[in-house]
Amino acid sequence: MGSKTDYKFQGWLGLDPESVNGKMVWQEYEPKTWRETDVDIKVTHCGICGSDLHTLRSGWAPTDYPCCVGHEVVGTAVRVGSEAENGIKVGDRVGVGAQSSSCLRPDCEECSSGLENHCANRMVGTYNGRYEDNSKSYGGYADYCRAPSHFVFKIPDGLSSEQAAPMLCGGITSFSPLQKNGCGPGKSVGIVGIGGLGHFGLVFAKALGADKVVAISRTSAKKEDALKMGADTFIATDEDKDWATHNARSVDLIVSTVSSPKMPLPEYLQLLRTNGQFIQVGAPEDTIPGFGAFALIAKGVKIGGSAIGSPEEIRGMLDLAEKKNVQAWTNPRPLKEANQAVIDMDANKARYRYVLVNEAHVNA
Repeated sequence: MGSKTDYKFQGWLGLDPESVNGKMVWQEYEPKTWRETDVDIKVTHCGICGSDLHTLRSGWAPTDYPCCVGHEVVGTAVRVGSEAENGIKVGDRVGVGAQSSSCLRPDCEECSSGLENHCANRMVGTYNGRYEDNSKSYGGYADYCRAPSHFVFKIPDGLSSEQAAPMLCGGITSFSPLQKNGCGPGKSVGIVGIGGLGHFGLVFAKALGADKVVAISRTSAKKEDALKMGADTFIATDEDKDWATHNARSVDLIVSTVSSPKMPLPEYLQLLRTNGQFIQVGAPEDTIPGFGAFALIAKGVKIGGSAIGSPEEIRGMLDLAEKKNVQAWTNPRPLKEANQAVIDMDANKARYRYVLVNEAHVNA
């Protein structure tokens, strides 16, 4: 099959850091170079992730403008290369998350052991990345998205596209550290931050069978929502000056989804039981707070991090979500209103994940 298509790659492009302030522009762009391992996706839904805002504003690092963000992409496979993986066929409902490529070399320690999301040789994001031939990756605030098939997933029939889309980054970012660090029967799990990531932490901790799920937030404004999501108890850190003492040694695992450099990390560590674990998934644009070494030594606790998830983990998460009827709390927004949706996301108005809907493709 030749490189030409009868459809255009066009979407909302950020041209400079001001684009995060509702100044993305709708333009055509050149997608990555076609390979027979690729899949073209006719986008119907794309979740809005906090990473989109960080990237639009060059918050983590200088962005490679022009940039089309969006890495929670679901739609229909309209072109499938002859060497595509995962049994994908034209017409299948598929999705792609935050990662669209890695080196996949057999001598790569990470890729050869199912840890593609930690590939040290070439980790290409679904947007703002560069492939081996230097062509750019463009995301899902668009009509079409092209991605290597190794990182494209069939969406289970029991999950709606609106539900599945935000799971492909927000969902897996919270699910992976829970699954890898023993969330399940007999465990008490704390989730710090009740936002887009944190709400996934609550619903997946419950789906994985944790005995007790603790929601941790600054105020009790989201307490009612958190309890509906599966939390058994709620800690409002601004409303009880002795919250760390009152809840000391009460959880086995904490997943922190907040991105604030001012988080009370030493107090969070007090909540852990002996041999407990604190896993950070929120990514501040600044450093995280310091803490005393005895916060770790005295109880043998560990601090770690987690980055999205591997393709195998994503497939497992989607299957569990279908089996357990896991429900993301989503707010659909028309793709044509992406600029306003990004502004609203930045103002913390999402409850709890905005999902852009490409109405022309949904209703086609």
